[in-house]
Amino acid sequence: MSSSPRDAIILGGGPAGASAAWSLAKAGRRVLILEKERLPRVKPCGGGVSPQIAQWFDFDFAPVISNRVTRMRFTWKCGEAVEAPLETKEPLWMVTRSEFDHFLVKQAVARGAELKDGTPALGLRFENGAWTVETEEGSIRAPYLIAADGAKGPAAKWLGFTDRKRFVAGALEAEFPGLSPDPDVVHLDFGTVAKGYAWNFPKGDGQGLGLGALRGKQDKDLKTLLAGYTESFGVKLEACHLMAHPIHCWDGDQVLHTQNAVLAGEAACVVDPFTAEGIRPSIFSGLRAAEAIHHALSGEDRALEAYTLLMQEQWGREMAWAKRLSQLFFAAPRLGWKVVVGSPGSPQRMASVLIGESRYSDHAARAIKKLSFGIAG
Repeated sequence: MSSSPRDAIILGGGPAGASAAWSLAKAGRRVLILEKERLPRVKPCGGGVSPQIAQWFDFDFAPVISNRVTRMRFTWKCGEAVEAPLETKEPLWMVTRSEFDHFLVKQAVARGAELKDGTPALGLRFENGAWTVETEEGSIRAPYLIAADGAKGPAAKWLGFTDRKRFVAGALEAEFPGLSPDPDVVHLDFGTVAKGYAWNFPKGDGQGLGLGALRGKQDKDLKTLLAGYTESFGVKLEACHLMAHPIHCWDGDQVLHTQNAVLAGEAACVVDPFTAEGIRPSIFSGLRAAEAIHHALSGEDRALEAYTLLMQEQWGREMAWAKRLSQLFFAAPRLGWKVVVGSPGSPQRMASVLIGESRYSDHAARAIKKLSFGIAG
């Protein structure tokens, strides 16, 4: 394998890894993306992306936006419904992850990043001031490393992060090739999944229907629940392509750096504990991780520690609100539905948080107060 000098190795070509590579390459750093799968690769995901990410990049995402959602339809057990227009500056983007992730990687490569896909990392070691990554093709060395290999990736454990603060949620998604009857509407259902929610997202000429179990065990298996949900849209589960995957949700602030290395994306457990949104926080963490590596390469002391502190301050504080809201909502989901969805103006506030135009801290205190009072009463 090439022994050309590199500044950093990034494990994983998802949103976090690709964004970090783009940022480092733009700053003139020599960076390698090491991705275990051949790109583009299938990635199960609802595919909703906040348009707020556009302000972080200097290129247009239009080529990979399949739908722009202008309305959200909330239901309780596929019955009682509340529909809310997205009163935001930009509609919610819908993407197919295989296309979206590959697009981000290509932007990084266009800036000068190197890509080795279809090349899984087999192990890590730090020696003589640099990281060595072992692969089937040989070893690769660089002074800095970003672990962005996702929920199931081994890099965090290899780096010594054996007790990360997280709770592991589960998701089951059914990809259906038939065109959505409402290509500009996102459907979110509560109550069908006891400690989570169901969704139907339009994706180009298809639909992504799924369930996310966020808190505790379910009374029924997810496949049975999903079959009932898909049938509410006239879709047979057997006509869909099924994909299951774990989700590592934020469950408290934690250290995200170690010797010349940082965690980013779902490896850093940055997924929203209430909505299970992962793309925007993964990109945010990837860009901040790249900045930290760049500063460290420039000789700044404690640059990687600063990354941990920044993520705690700018992401963790918001997720503390999301965690509290999630705990109360799913402790009494019917009450949660009435407070978070059914109250006047609440759907618009919820949509604004999902889009990224407002923060949990702007709205959550009111909902938490109502939920706490309702549960106590």
